[in-house]
Amino acid sequence: MSEFHLLLALLALLQGFTLLAGIIIAIGPQNVFVLRQGLKQQYAFPTASVCFLSDVTLISLGAIGFVTLKSKVPEVTEAIAYVGITFLLFYGLYSFKLAFDPVRNIETVEAESKDSLSKTILAVLALCLLNPNIYLEDLVILGDIASSYPASQRLFFSLGAMLASFVWYFGLAYGASWLTPLFQRPSAWRILDAIAGCIMWTIAGTLIFSVLNHSL
Repeated sequence: MSEFHLLLALLALLQGFTLLAGIIIAIGPQNVFVLRQGLKQQYAFPTASVCFLSDVTLISLGAIGFVTLKSKVPEVTEAIAYVGITFLLFYGLYSFKLAFDPVRNIETVEAESKDSLSKTILAVLALCLLNPNIYLEDLVILGDIASSYPASQRLFFSLGAMLASFVWYFGLAYGASWLTPLFQRPSAWRILDAIAGCIMWTIAGTLIFSVLNHSL
């Protein structure tokens, strides 16, 4: 690879990294879940790993050509939206239920969820794969931009996006411990859970509006 082509590849990698970093840093349900597991110091590594591997899978599919599939089978995105709306409404309700718990603190949160690794993985998988925003970001937006690059640069663009996902999720999971003193107070957990509920219902509301608009 010549120096010129290497430079183009590195620029593509940087663009992929900065683009996904800009998208992923916005508060979303996965981020709240990873933060919560990091604060509890329970299954932080597998939680971050599932989020990262989900991004890797969807970014790869987007780079291969999900946009083309969407144009040929538009029902795919609509089906994803309906499933996502249902999941987000119920998960949002669950978050609000936790937010009204008057004795929630770091000890009670740790005690309430020492259930199983499999349950945690299923929960984070649901957040990753039943959230239509993920498909919009990783498959549609990133896939559309990736398709504008030549094949060699497209690979580096995708790798840059994957690197941003890795840095963010593992940084969030293990950096959350710095906030542990703050979350000794029940009010901090209530605020976090209320924020999570608002995020879920806001995304669900946006999707409902979008589906209704599309139907009309």
